[in-house]
Amino acid sequence: MKQRLRHDAIVRSLRRNGTLRVEELAQDVGASRRTILRDLSALRDAGFVIHSECGRGGGLQLDPQSVQTTARLSVAEVFALVISVSAMRAARSLPFADLADAGLARIERALPRDKIRDLRRLLDCLHIGQLSPHQDISDIGQMDADLLPAVEAGFLHQHQLRFGYRDAKGVVTQRQVEPQAMLILPPLWYLVAYDPAREGFRHFRMDRISAPDVIPETSFRRRHVPFEDDVCPFRDLPLQPGTASK
Repeated sequence: MKQRLRHDAIVRSLRRNGTLRVEELAQDVGASRRTILRDLSALRDAGFVIHSECGRGGGLQLDPQSVQTTARLSVAEVFALVISVSAMRAARSLPFADLADAGLARIERALPRDKIRDLRRLLDCLHIGQLSPHQDISDIGQMDADLLPAVEAGFLHQHQLRFGYRDAKGVVTQRQVEPQAMLILPPLWYLVAYDPAREGFRHFRMDRISAPDVIPETSFRRRHVPFEDDVCPFRDLPLQPGTASK
């Protein structure tokens, strides 16, 4: 388990159980006692107040007010929340929309200034539309877990991305592109990128992208992306009915 995920698991376990001995926490998280002790030290350095009481009935306790959860959210995690809510709204399947919007606004207000700046830059790349009812989605698959962090780095630092892409016929090719926008046509998500090798824009279904990798030594300029009339930027919501198809 990666360190960040392990830290989150430790916090969840302490919040859920109240008091735990180190050995119990190690078993719960699936790590060695030495690793847990090192992680506890790192969490304390990050601002978590974790009390340790010796003797019978003692153990580790987390002060639930010590650190706000939003302070530990990464830009990619908040971006994932925003675009997921946006996708559900575009599909007209978002119950309690006002509460979801209020929660996201509260998260954004709690973010440090540099994270807010990066989040807004990412949202400027986000576009929403409606999928044509004639679009075949029978082969829709899962998205690569590494895709969103790669796209985040590509958008924020203007680095090219390299990945394998499987087309509608199942043929896989290697692509190196300039990420320009993300387009959500629920339930399909697309990376809109400029392909220098083909000298034009391409729409890549994100569930067909594999092994995405950022190429840090590259750079590119932002380009104007020509969208269909019924596709709007994220900040122009609510949507109007449409039939965009890619």
